[in-house]
Amino acid sequence: MTNRITTINPATEEPIETYDMMTDAQAEQAIQACYAAFLDWRLKPLEERAKVIGAIGKELVNRKDAYAALMTREVGKLIGDSRQEVDLCAAICDFTAETGPKALADEERDIPGGKGVVSYAPQGVIYGIQPWNFPCYQAVRYAIANLMAGNGVLLKHAENCTGSGLFLKEVFEAAGLPKDLFTVLLIDHDQSDKVIANRLVRGVTLTGSDRAGRAVGATAAKHLKKTVLELGSNDAYIVLDDADLDVAVEACVQGRIYNNGQTCVNAKRFVITEKNYDAFVERYAEKMSAITMGDPTDTATKLGPLARDDLRDKLASQVDESVAKGARAIVGGSIPDRKGAYYPATVLVDVAPGQPAYDDELFGPVASIIRAKDDDDALRIANDSRYGLGGGIFSKDEARARELAAKHFDTGMISINGYSIAIPNMPFGGTKDSGHGREHGGFGMKEFVNVKSIYLA
Repeated sequence: MTNRITTINPATEEPIETYDMMTDAQAEQAIQACYAAFLDWRLKPLEERAKVIGAIGKELVNRKDAYAALMTREVGKLIGDSRQEVDLCAAICDFTAETGPKALADEERDIPGGKGVVSYAPQGVIYGIQPWNFPCYQAVRYAIANLMAGNGVLLKHAENCTGSGLFLKEVFEAAGLPKDLFTVLLIDHDQSDKVIANRLVRGVTLTGSDRAGRAVGATAAKHLKKTVLELGSNDAYIVLDDADLDVAVEACVQGRIYNNGQTCVNAKRFVITEKNYDAFVERYAEKMSAITMGDPTDTATKLGPLARDDLRDKLASQVDESVAKGARAIVGGSIPDRKGAYYPATVLVDVAPGQPAYDDELFGPVASIIRAKDDDDALRIANDSRYGLGGGIFSKDEARARELAAKHFDTGMISINGYSIAIPNMPFGGTKDSGHGREHGGFGMKEFVNVKSIYLA
């Protein structure tokens, strides 16, 4: 009997669609077809590739409402967030189409006795393993950059957003991308390892947990395949002595509940100096307690369900363990009695090392508030993590905050006096257990190219 995938609406618990998974032979054929399409695509002029990338952005906008509705059905995203996600993906296409030809153009350099040329050649088929929290964006983020570079692209999407992956393939081909150049693989984890080992696959990129990153990274290393890994985080937002509390509280609420709290760069740990601690906690708890759960298709809803029941249950378990080890839930903290994978906006205080709320990533609308003695202690606590993806600093002294961000905050992305997620012209990625490699900002287009040195005598 053929293995199948059934997607489930996490708000209603009702089935959406069922899909047949690929056999090993079908997966192999799909990889070969992608490679065959790559052999032609790699020879296209940069400007021609850019034209197709720009057309994909326009097609995304044309299908925004349909795509947004599908994502909300599959993973419970607020409908407004789903629409914004499609807009972001269109902006990524626009940025890539505009900057790609120049970024990937040959560079000439003077060398003794002649001229040197640095050429950025596409490598082949790049395999992406992507999660469910941004069904369009996670796929677009690596796919568009690699298509611009001239590579072929494979996608193994999370099973619960299978429809979103297939929808994206339709969008790409409707915009003029050659058939099979972007291929969605409906496969399991064992088959995924075989894809990584396939001789036609030249690189692997994964967005997911640090546990998944270790597993995929080890398999890729065994076959000498380069990886880009964008993994988890427990981003710290620090409120210094001179912070504007109105600005800090507002941004920290937004940063925690954005995308139902299921974003790798959500604000997760809030490190507050002694001077501001009591006032911040009171005001923050008041705002979080006012956030009610509801139907994600309703534009008035502020917090939808988590993407799956098991994800909700894991989050609840992490909260319960943190409370058992000394934390206190002053807002939320328990699974509601209602249909759907819902979990309330939650605020934990007395958070300390040894608790999941301090040490691990809580992927949902749960805020961990940590008391610091002073500014130096706040930065120490922020860096006291195995992760290093994003973070934030609140201070009225912008110059000092910028220096702390550049020289002392051990993380890949830092927001000052606000909350930011992803912007097409800025690099995206982290350090430590949050992975390696960069996407966006032009960096992603060069992660999987062969940088050639050509010597002209």
